[in-house]
Amino acid sequence: MYRTHTCGELRLENQGNDTTLAGWVQRKRELGGMTFVDLRDRYGITQLVFDENSSPEITEKLKKLGREFVIQASGTVRERSSKNKNIPTGEIEIDVKELKVLSPSAVPPFTIEDESDGGDDIRMKYRYLDLRRNPVRENLVLRSKMGHAIRSYLNDQEFIETETPVLIKSTPEGARDFVVPSRMNPGEFYALPQSPQVFKQLLMVAGFDRYYQIVKCFRDEDLRADRQPEFTQIDCEMAFVEQDDILSTFEGLTKYLFRTVKNVEIEDFPRMPYSEAMENYGSDKPDTRFEMLIKNISDVVKGKGFKVFDDAEFVGGICAEGCADFTRKQLDELTNWVKRPQIGAKGLVYVKCNEDGTFKSSVDKFYSQEDLKEWVEAFGAKVGDLLLVLSGDKSDMLDAIGELRLEMGNRLGLRDKNTFKPLWVVDFPLLEWDEDSNRFHAMHHPFTSPKPEDLELLETDPGKVRANAYDLVINGVEIGGGSVRIFNSELQSRMFDLLGFTKEEAESQFGFLMSAFKYGAPPHAGIAFGFDRLVSLFAGLDSIRDTIAFPKNNSGRDVMIDSPSTIADAQLEELNLKLDLKEE
Repeated sequence: MYRTHTCGELRLENQGNDTTLAGWVQRKRELGGMTFVDLRDRYGITQLVFDENSSPEITEKLKKLGREFVIQASGTVRERSSKNKNIPTGEIEIDVKELKVLSPSAVPPFTIEDESDGGDDIRMKYRYLDLRRNPVRENLVLRSKMGHAIRSYLNDQEFIETETPVLIKSTPEGARDFVVPSRMNPGEFYALPQSPQVFKQLLMVAGFDRYYQIVKCFRDEDLRADRQPEFTQIDCEMAFVEQDDILSTFEGLTKYLFRTVKNVEIEDFPRMPYSEAMENYGSDKPDTRFEMLIKNISDVVKGKGFKVFDDAEFVGGICAEGCADFTRKQLDELTNWVKRPQIGAKGLVYVKCNEDGTFKSSVDKFYSQEDLKEWVEAFGAKVGDLLLVLSGDKSDMLDAIGELRLEMGNRLGLRDKNTFKPLWVVDFPLLEWDEDSNRFHAMHHPFTSPKPEDLELLETDPGKVRANAYDLVINGVEIGGGSVRIFNSELQSRMFDLLGFTKEEAESQFGFLMSAFKYGAPPHAGIAFGFDRLVSLFAGLDSIRDTIAFPKNNSGRDVMIDSPSTIADAQLEELNLKLDLKEE
């Protein structure tokens, strides 16, 4: 055996026992005639001790021993004279009698410790070394525990775990597909699935009743902190259910995960219409850990000669409680922050509610104290508060104020990562108008059912039709989303017509699904959780990258294996993709 115990296992009650450990050298310290080596594996660290009585063979090996060498050490457990209460094994050490170097190591490009000196790029290049660090490894252990808990809950609820194909058909709706050329079918391509959507609906037609899969999905999108080209979904579908059944079942899953993995009890899952979320929070994924709701004050501020407000479609803002003492420097920082291209505001107007009952604003030239008092009343502000106001096109400004609200939440410490506030956002628009293509697109996907009470609007005013769709949002992060599906062939055909599909296009792309509906499709609905996002939420991370063993960087590259890469001309020829690169 390479080891009898792990490096995190031995305690004072093991004193006097012989043991063999194996692992990586964390550090080596030479103190007089004694040499101390911290030996590390995934379970912890144990101190090894070598004294002047060590054999010449061991002494020679010790001289060459460096960080990250893989070694095997045998000896006797004894009590430490200088205990380390910061680690579980800190009361014992190993008096080493035998030492074997299993594998030497080059000097690592960064220190493999909890607080590393390696930047993101170098740690991504040597990801296998980064994974040795406790914080990164613990994220992957957490991911494993959560996967086990998810399967346990869904299996107990009689869901059937079913794999669906990875090589599927490309469709133009949604994000860009990753495509795979077919050697055996020249000129034709598979697509990697953005979601198993149509397959899980077909499983409902097949009578599977309750399906789930923890599945890889792929989208050729621009990347950000919570997005990777390949990601993992907890994909689920149920038959003979309505929206309330789905929400109840997956509230149960969410509560179960928080209780069993984080030992946190989650009680309420309020429901908020999409329109309310946008008006009050400027976002369809509102962070409800703090108030600071958006107020529309257009009617209060217009007609006073301030052209910026008078010409704006929308004037609104937020009230930051207790922030009237913000300095000019802080206000200038906020002004510059909202002017960034990512936010898009042209400026920021403020009003301070002073302790003496007066008001100080950046637009005193246009508004009297009585005018500003009306603003304050519209916001429900009090002495010591600060109003922050933006103006412009309504949709743009709601987005901008929503981002400003989150930024103020960060600056004021209101977004506690140990507080969890879930909610369901419901009643999304079914369709959204795209100016470039001059047609409607499905806000979720073409198989989402309209709200039954809005069906009569499909032909007369489709933009007002609400979807039977729902998103689970926790702390301002969209964790999951789904919908009640269309299971009626006639209604599905009407949807394809609204989305601009010709009969031929609908048949070519989704004919198999429409055909399946002819053979008795049950009412069904589903949801998909972003597994990477859920793990990052539990881990208290802002990025999903460190919840994935081998992630891509912001350019979609795996810098460790240097992918994507070119392929040989012979491979291109086999795939009928050979390009003529000869100069003309």
